Amino acid sequence: MLTVFSITSSIFIIIAIGFITVKRGLLESSNTRALGVFVIDYALPALLFKALSQQPTKQLLDFDLLLAYALGSMSLLVIGIIFRCFIQRKGLQEAAILTMGMTISNSAFMGFPIAEQIINETARATLAVYVSVENLIMLPLLLTLAELSGKTKENGFSILKGIVKRLITNPLIISISAGVLFSVFELHLPQPISHALTMLSTASAPVALFYIGCTLAGLRLTGMRSDITSIIFGKLILHPLAVYVMLLVLSFNNPMLKQAAVINASMPMFSIYPLISQKYGYQGLCAAAMVATTIISFFTITGLLWVIQSGYLN
Repeated sequence: MLTVFSITSSIFIIIAIGFITVKRGLLESSNTRALGVFVIDYALPALLFKALSQQPTKQLLDFDLLLAYALGSMSLLVIGIIFRCFIQRKGLQEAAILTMGMTISNSAFMGFPIAEQIINETARATLAVYVSVENLIMLPLLLTLAELSGKTKENGFSILKGIVKRLITNPLIISISAGVLFSVFELHLPQPISHALTMLSTASAPVALFYIGCTLAGLRLTGMRSDITSIIFGKLILHPLAVYVMLLVLSFNNPMLKQAAVINASMPMFSIYPLISQKYGYQGLCAAAMVATTIISFFTITGLLWVIQSGYLN
């Protein structure tokens, strides 16, 4: 249990440092966006490219893992939309935004740093799986549902064009594609460039965690308690459970990757969740949900890691 606590506590200590830094006024919350840009546009793409370009072609992406993670997340998406629309009687747009907080993990900023301490190098390859599912399937689908609710002025073509543009310009997707090409054709970068990418990739985890703390310091807990509670329960409990059930259904037999997938699904929602919801007027609720979910995740993640360490999730 002490080993588990040391893993989660070190993660949240770095988050706390970022939080305190902003709260003490040593760094303005509005100025921390550069940290997020550094991680998403440079450090994580470098990490993903290095991980995939150095993998044998047959081991680039575990498609069984990708299928299980995608189906687990999709099943919760369907449940979430049905619950919001038919039980709570909410509109499709609101249902899509609230369900988004339950089904898309903070894989880059929290999932990877935690997984790296548990499964080391394997964490880099599995990150590509989660990034692919979240950016190619989950986020486009949920944004489409939100846009098609009839409350926006964009037509179907404009919606599709915007989604495609976001995908082809996403640095993470670009780095995954480049890494796959380099692996397939056995290409190699010049040593100085390769070394620079290695330096960038090693900076991704600590900077990402520090940025999360800075972001949380600038958010406020306001919004509807019942919606926040349901988002927390859906993200921290139902999402990892749905992924685990799908892994069992598909008879996925790699214990380490199975644990990694469940751990990633148990992370809080992605850090730009309030920013995406701002377009639809739900930024206050989503920001509050993200703060609460991140705080509570310290206990749920610690509990999950204890379960894994005890051998109950093989």
